[in-house]
Amino acid sequence: MHLINFKDLSSQQLTEMIDKGIEIKHNPQRYQKTLEGKSAALIFQKTSTRTRVSFEVAMTQLGGHALFIDWRTTNFALADIGDETQYLSRNVDCIMARLMRNADLQTMAKASRVPVINGCDEKYHPSQVIADLITVKEKAGKLKGAKLVYIGIHNNVCNSLVEGCTKTGVKITTVTPIFNEPTRDDGLLEDAKKTGLWETTLDVKEAVKDADFVYTDTWVDMEFFTDPKYAAEKEKRVKTMMSYQINNELLKKSKAYVMHDMPIHRGYEITADAIESPKSIIYEQSENRLYSAKAILLKLLGKY
Repeated sequence: MHLINFKDLSSQQLTEMIDKGIEIKHNPQRYQKTLEGKSAALIFQKTSTRTRVSFEVAMTQLGGHALFIDWRTTNFALADIGDETQYLSRNVDCIMARLMRNADLQTMAKASRVPVINGCDEKYHPSQVIADLITVKEKAGKLKGAKLVYIGIHNNVCNSLVEGCTKTGVKITTVTPIFNEPTRDDGLLEDAKKTGLWETTLDVKEAVKDADFVYTDTWVDMEFFTDPKYAAEKEKRVKTMMSYQINNELLKKSKAYVMHDMPIHRGYEITADAIESPKSIIYEQSENRLYSAKAILLKLLGKY
């Protein structure tokens, strides 16, 4: 079993993974030796803070070993991805890969003898959204019936939020004036629409009125944010998106918790006052990446 997105998980399986993350969070000592003698290869083609830290610490705290692999310092950068994965998967028990292209991740999954986890690509970010749903359940006390509004670019995180929310009974509204085309997965969105739990609008003020959670993400992919070649596109996006910024003015009549998957670009998608408001749960949400990673590793390695 791989975790590329949530398509192969039933609603029950996804909910169980979320609940397992919460259980592990409150009972870490029960799982200290669960992955003793196991190794996970953590491959990074894209930069990372939370994905690397969460999976590396998760393996350590579960009694296993994590091997950090920088794509640029290996032959993954030179050779056939399938060939390199065939070799790697004969040495480790699990592979977590954070890649630029979902197509490369699919090649890796086909070639691997062991489970492959998507640590983020241009289409999906499942480990992030499991952490997000852990956070929603902790704060709302439920998944079914909770209302989450995502405001920003329709990107990989948005895809996984739409898929994860609609599979677990969370009502999600997306306010996305710009669609990041490499992210597009029409099948995922068609399936979400059929559930009746996803809607999209550009009326941001109306959307946040009765929201339990308001969630945002960067307007520019992290690998392009400081790239001079992307400056014109960045300027265009900022101009379009500034009226959709998460700030105290937007939230003044809202009781919603504020979420952001990080890294944060202060003054762009969200202001400092919103980040630091009493309703902000951004850092709790980011902490939950650790419990998301643990739940994923235990599930894929057959420990529950």
